[in-house]
This record gives sequence, C-alpha cells and structure tokens, in this order.
Amino acid sequence: MIRWLLVVFIALILFSKLRHWLEKFGLGRLPGDFRFRLFGHEFFVPLASTVVLSLIAMAISKLL
Repeated sequence: MIRWLLVVFIALILFSKLRHWLEKFGLGRLPGDFRFRLFGHEFFVPLASTVVLSLIAMAISKLL
C-alpha cells in the first residue's frame, strides 16, 4: 500500500514539473484536472490526464 502511494506521489510531482510541455498536447486542461492556489503557490492535480496517459501506456505495452 505504501509503495503505491509513493508511486502516485512521484507521478504527481512529475506531472507538475512537465505541465507546460504536456499542455502543448492538450493534457492538463481536461475536465478532472484540478488547479488551485494555496498560500501563494499554485498546485496542479492532473487526475484525468493521469488516466489518459496510463491508458496510452497500457496500450503500448499490450502492442509490444
């Protein structure tokens, strides 16, 4: 259980860092991607984009 929480946490950090690059492809602006400001910092939680990217990764792994 702790391992999965760590994986999700790392994935969210990566998505936050790659947000500008992913927005060029339309990810990060889907319904279900949340942005909020708290204490002067902007937080980004890409729930829908995470699902889309995992489906793409699953399709690629099935083809290989």
